[in-house]
Amino acid sequence: MKRQFIRFQTLLLSMLICSGMLFAQKLPDKKEIIKTLELTNAYFMNKWPDAGKVIVTNSSRPSNIWTRAVYYEGLMALYTIDKQAPFYDYAVQWGEKHQWSLRGNQISRNADNQCCGQTYIDLYLIDKKPERIAVIKASIDTMMKTSKIDDWNWIDAIQMSMPVFARLGKVFNDTAYYGRMFKMYNFSKFNHGGNGLYNQKDKLWWRDKDFVAPYKEPNGKDCYWSRGNGWVFASYVRTMDFLPKSSPYYKTYLQDFKDMAQALLPLQRTDGYWNCSLVDSTHFGGKELSGTALFVYGMAWGINNGFLDKKIYLPVIIKAWDALVKNSVHEDGKLGWVQGTGKEPKDSQPVGYDKTPDFEDYGLGCFLLAGTEMYKLKK
Repeated sequence: MKRQFIRFQTLLLSMLICSGMLFAQKLPDKKEIIKTLELTNAYFMNKWPDAGKVIVTNSSRPSNIWTRAVYYEGLMALYTIDKQAPFYDYAVQWGEKHQWSLRGNQISRNADNQCCGQTYIDLYLIDKKPERIAVIKASIDTMMKTSKIDDWNWIDAIQMSMPVFARLGKVFNDTAYYGRMFKMYNFSKFNHGGNGLYNQKDKLWWRDKDFVAPYKEPNGKDCYWSRGNGWVFASYVRTMDFLPKSSPYYKTYLQDFKDMAQALLPLQRTDGYWNCSLVDSTHFGGKELSGTALFVYGMAWGINNGFLDKKIYLPVIIKAWDALVKNSVHEDGKLGWVQGTGKEPKDSQPVGYDKTPDFEDYGLGCFLLAGTEMYKLKK
């Protein structure tokens, strides 16, 4: 009798464990994802009905700066799964209010200024009006007339600019754009800061030369800023989406993407988020949305495209997405736990649920990108 009871307990425990695993890996409901994305996006569109309105924080900035450009990356992603005319119209209004130009209304080789070009090109692909891409093309073409390839001296720049090159290469069927962006990427990877901004051992990136070893975090480890690494991780997605798989550079991006995804796995917090400082939980540790959302975006895309093992990565992103929705989304759609602008873990601290960062737009953009890829996951 005792032996049967023990067997029953063992069977019950096994069933509970299995059911717990199934629950943990259960995909979020697609309708709920859309509902959440629409809620958070409505909060922002209602707050900023004029897409061209100047952004005023510690100073005045035009609304085609990189922070707003990242939001529109997310909005255009949302539009691919939720084709509401107001979403498209809002993006077009943004481009028109700025005459499809870059910050400063001039040709620029600065990656932050070029970021808006990603959405301009995406809108051009929907409605091929030449004025939509004239300025961004001229900016990139001006760069390519020179031999200078060291522009991306901070890793955020890789996300702001590299996908622009990839898009132009596809639009104009010109592989020269692919070649130039690869040279610039490699210079950042292997040369900036002395030996490059990419730690080939840890498969993570230092934000810029100021954080390359021997710089250390308080716990003695390297400083890998969450959102900075998130930018690079997202750039692979946004570049490979437009780069032909036959390109000689595709394999390199894909391998770097896979290596980075694997490096991020053990760094996830038990609550689903990633810390601002990826390997030092004691240095402004805690929930943070922007980096976490970018990691979800990349990993979900990797699963959706068959590049990452679903058994390994699906539980990770479900846990992270669930954390974002339950702990960051307010009832009115505002997002909490977004680290404000900066370049390292200590910047714009403290981060909190009720804390409004200096710019809300890019955090939402990251969230919309993540949610869009989560929506695409198949059972």
